[in-house]
Amino acid sequence: MTARLDRRAFLSALSAGAAFPSALLAAPPATSLRPRPRPGSAEPLALTAERIVEEANLSGEAAFTVFDLTRGRPLEARSPTRPMPPASVAKALTALYALDVLGPDHRFETRVLATGEIVDGVLRGDLVLAGGGDPTLQTDDMADLAAKVKETGLRAVEGRFLVWGGALNFEPVIDTLQPPHVGYNPAISGLSLNFNRVHFEWKRTGGKWGVTMDARSARYRPEVAMARMKVVNRSGPVYTYDDAGGRDEWTVAQGALGNGGSRWLPVRKPELYAGEVFQTMLRSHGIALKAPEVTGILPPGQVIERRQSQPLTDILRDMLKYSTNITAEMVGMSAAAARLGRPDSLVNSARAMSDWARETLDLRETRMVDHSGLGDRSRTTTGDLVRAMASPLAQEVLRPLLKEIPVRNEDYQRMSDHPLSVQAKTGTLNFVSTLAGFASLPDGTDLAFAILTADVPRRDELTEAQRERPPGGRAWARRSRLLQQALLRRWSLVHAG
Repeated sequence: MTARLDRRAFLSALSAGAAFPSALLAAPPATSLRPRPRPGSAEPLALTAERIVEEANLSGEAAFTVFDLTRGRPLEARSPTRPMPPASVAKALTALYALDVLGPDHRFETRVLATGEIVDGVLRGDLVLAGGGDPTLQTDDMADLAAKVKETGLRAVEGRFLVWGGALNFEPVIDTLQPPHVGYNPAISGLSLNFNRVHFEWKRTGGKWGVTMDARSARYRPEVAMARMKVVNRSGPVYTYDDAGGRDEWTVAQGALGNGGSRWLPVRKPELYAGEVFQTMLRSHGIALKAPEVTGILPPGQVIERRQSQPLTDILRDMLKYSTNITAEMVGMSAAAARLGRPDSLVNSARAMSDWARETLDLRETRMVDHSGLGDRSRTTTGDLVRAMASPLAQEVLRPLLKEIPVRNEDYQRMSDHPLSVQAKTGTLNFVSTLAGFASLPDGTDLAFAILTADVPRRDELTEAQRERPPGGRAWARRSRLLQQALLRRWSLVHAG
């Protein structure tokens, strides 16, 4: 069954207090609400949520909101209207957006088109690889698509080989403040392959470096020429990138390599990347194509083969589990395109999602600059996040897609026998750590909650060289996660029954 937001019913429930009430957001309490202690609890209930925040010794800001979905009442809040970066918790909002606009059963389609007549297996025209916004397309899928094209009887192509990614607006990166070499910040296009990442592998033999750049997946690993790597004798930076027109040109510092290893690097020319891999796969079937050419306009033609993605719910489940940035961006941009027409930039696409969130979920302080949360200029509040989690679509469709979050003790060790069940989305940036979702208490009470922590000034002080491994970043993130877990354990004790 396809669950849809009944906006009027939900907003009426908000006003009536059946969902997250406006009154709590309008006047945040100076300290969290404190229930009466109950004898026999596993932890001292005299330790208020405010005391837990203080003892976390976490620099920056900490905000949270927790709401009783079973009884339709607010429970505790600390700074519920303070705008803060959501980090990857933003992907939960993007999932709601896509589910509402595209529907849970939506599938993305990649097509192969012929612009001319096919006579005796020879295409007298151009062959076109047309992306449809599928964020999950892999090299193995390209191999399967090429095999299906061969089965149609195609033997040769007289014209050009065109690749089109115009279903979505091209963006060279998701966030301009990230280091250039991180694989989680690739280009965005309507044609994506291997999450727009290329595999760089190196090995030192006899004093010389062997370097490969390939598009590997489970069954295939074709090398590509559109991404090149040069080992340079220097101390730093570790990587440099240069746009060489038809190629991604990389260099790497020799001293950082050791004797061998590998890593994924971002692809900045996704259409050429996908086109080169598809060209290789068709060549393995005896169909020779000219070098791929990027076209900004999709030419008319007949579809000779197509590949459909898994349903949107499966894509979102993996996106939420692995926190895949490019999936969030492509899904969010696809939803914006379906709702309003293709936006001309990622920022405007995110703005359209923010407008949807305000109109549909009454999220009053949410202002996004992307769909993944990678950009630290995005802002939301714990009140807005809980309002979103309290929506019918979130409870019925999003919640089953969220991953289980284990409850941990004061030493951050997993408590396998703890009765609290948590389904949530985590989020992490340098000096930003977030958690939002649902918790089922031992007595069956259901909670919606959100916790946002951030030290924005400390994050802003980082140099580009520090952004991948900032000094003090790991310790700060651990303190935030301990705080999150302490709040979850508290709520499981004081709000049941």
